Amino acid sequence: MADATLSNHNDTDEVEFPILCETCLGDNPYVRMTKEKLGKECKICSRAFTIFRWLPGRGMRYKKTEICSTCAKLKNVCQTCVLDLEHGLPVQVRDSMLSMQDEVPREESNRRDYLAKMANRLEVQGDPLDFSGKAQPAGRETLKRMARKEPYYKRNRAHVCSFFVKGQCTRGNECPYRHEMPDGNPELAKQNIVDRYHGHNDPVAQRMLARTRKSENSLTAPADKSITSLFVMGMDGLAQADLRNHFGAYGELKSVAVVPRGNCAFVNFTSRAGAEAAAKAALGGCVVKNKSVRLAWAKPKPKGPESEVAKRTGGKSSDGSQQARKGAKGIIPLPPGALQGGKSAYPSQDPTAQGAASSER
Repeated sequence: MADATLSNHNDTDEVEFPILCETCLGDNPYVRMTKEKLGKECKICSRAFTIFRWLPGRGMRYKKTEICSTCAKLKNVCQTCVLDLEHGLPVQVRDSMLSMQDEVPREESNRRDYLAKMANRLEVQGDPLDFSGKAQPAGRETLKRMARKEPYYKRNRAHVCSFFVKGQCTRGNECPYRHEMPDGNPELAKQNIVDRYHGHNDPVAQRMLARTRKSENSLTAPADKSITSLFVMGMDGLAQADLRNHFGAYGELKSVAVVPRGNCAFVNFTSRAGAEAAAKAALGGCVVKNKSVRLAWAKPKPKGPESEVAKRTGGKSSDGSQQARKGAKGIIPLPPGALQGGKSAYPSQDPTAQGAASSER
């Protein structure tokens, strides 16, 4: 990605190469672009800027730049999709995780003055804002976990044919649009570049943030105080000693059980306070030995059939004899309703009988 060179004119933006993400650029290393100087106005600042148009690959639709390079630099976003260049996520998601505020004014007069000031600052000092997330390491790890590992080239596909959806398309295979029915949430189609750029009312960002909050709710301490274990997911080669060194700083550990086949582990603390401290520290993201893992509270152990019998019968069998309480050895309680008046209701309920046939004929 080449760096854009700003023009000396405050009302125009002339560059030699656009600021693009890898997804919008496409997988073709020999992509050709058409360039038109001052061919369109920026959808954010309304200044005339140089537009670029190219085909990212076979079967894809033509793409073009939508905002000027100055606005793209101020937010560290792609000029076409207006997504963050480092993580490929919406601006609203990035700013929420890194606790950043939108400083670009919405009013046209204030926006022009602000952009002119920031353009001079870009030329003199370089990048005015830090989008690396060094001040928010937990938020940065969350962004890494949310970001895609590879470019998502399907985003460059042609749009769905609206006439095909209505059953009125007559172009057949010559139609440049996709002949398939739209799926997914219809609210995601209600997007505009201005809201995406400023990070307000972006339906895609709101959906991603809601999914992240839902996953963080798994770290809410359960009401059962007897639960002192955490479930670790996404081990990716971490050893038992790595987990002990990391979680041992929050409290004394009873044991660490690693399940290699499931790529997970159980970290058992001796006290509830240690488990809660570890869960609280992992709210923004948990990193063990430079690897991001996911945490959740372990579920309580299921109660056995013996405790269920005692709960239903009050510690007594159905024939009135006192049964062994929980923890007694050598005595197996009879199932509820096994004996009625000292006699089995049917042969299979008699624990002394062998087979399905009754000894009483």
